[in-house]
Amino acid sequence: MNLSSTKYMLTAAVIGLAISVTACGRPPANAAAQGPTAMPVQVETVTLSPVPVSDSYVSTIKSRHSATIQPQVSGNLTQIFVNSGDHVRVGQHMMEIDPRQQQAVVAQQKATEQQKLAVYEFNQKDIVRQRALFASGIISKTAEQQAEQSYNNAKADYESTVAARKSAEQQLAYYHILAPFNGIVGDVPVHVGDYVSPTTVLTTLDDNTGLEAYIYIPAERSAAVRAGLSVNITDGADKVLDRTKIYFVSPQVDTQLQGILAKAKVHASSGLRNDQQVRAQVIWSTAPAPTVPVLAVTRVGGQTFVYVAKNKDGHFIASQQPVALGDAVGNSYAIQSGLKAGDQVILSGLQFLVDGAPVQPIPTR
Repeated sequence: MNLSSTKYMLTAAVIGLAISVTACGRPPANAAAQGPTAMPVQVETVTLSPVPVSDSYVSTIKSRHSATIQPQVSGNLTQIFVNSGDHVRVGQHMMEIDPRQQQAVVAQQKATEQQKLAVYEFNQKDIVRQRALFASGIISKTAEQQAEQSYNNAKADYESTVAARKSAEQQLAYYHILAPFNGIVGDVPVHVGDYVSPTTVLTTLDDNTGLEAYIYIPAERSAAVRAGLSVNITDGADKVLDRTKIYFVSPQVDTQLQGILAKAKVHASSGLRNDQQVRAQVIWSTAPAPTVPVLAVTRVGGQTFVYVAKNKDGHFIASQQPVALGDAVGNSYAIQSGLKAGDQVILSGLQFLVDGAPVQPIPTR
């Protein structure tokens, strides 16, 4: 191979390499400079809604008709006619204590009453005769006065015996334990054959149709508490069990609790029971405040956030906004700080969002 052929081959190789490098550095003809695609999201414009200004207190449900059933006499239980949980009517027979000893006392009093009645009836007839004899001058004034005295004594003795018989019969009634009102029977810790006395608890009786919430409000709120304030009765999960109003405010401060007793009637449909502890949300007033749906709120490390669609240079981005939550209002939260009316809160796709991500807002209303 001669020198000129060698030069020709080297020149061709250099030209080919240059063309190859140029081709690798040029972008494809159909490639366009594009940014991330905006994700469609549903948004809702924040508005001001009436939000209750309230405080919550531990409250106890009390029945206006609640009784601990204890006997008024001593003896052995012979019959128990009810079970725990039974619904009873006023006057219904619940238990019986052995009445035989008292029945004997009543029988004795009745016999004594009949004896005293015979003496009284004799003296009734005798005083009529003695008055007639005195009027005719047959007997002296002293004899007539003695007859009057005997009559009065017999009358008083008979009436005393009647009262003793009635008292014995009333005592006999105490051996029959009757329901004092309509209600539900509680625990029955006694058994047939047990000896009971006036200190023995036989059972309890509660009427859950007449309930009220006992709410102790701190004394420093004494100027604000009044009858007519709305109250929401809630459980531990803030579920509203009943809506009611305060109808009574004590004029005194409880010296132990340093609180003012307020009462609110509870509806029977609430399903609450006597002595149940609940929370009472006392609503002092209402004020306009921003609200957002519950599903718009996210929590990260104990902090609550919402995503707001913000306009940036003609495009919308998701901005993570920390907020302070107030009370729940239906399916929404009141916002104490972090939002204002007119903000567009993102409701959908929250699990895919990051702060600053491009979004395409779709209004829900």
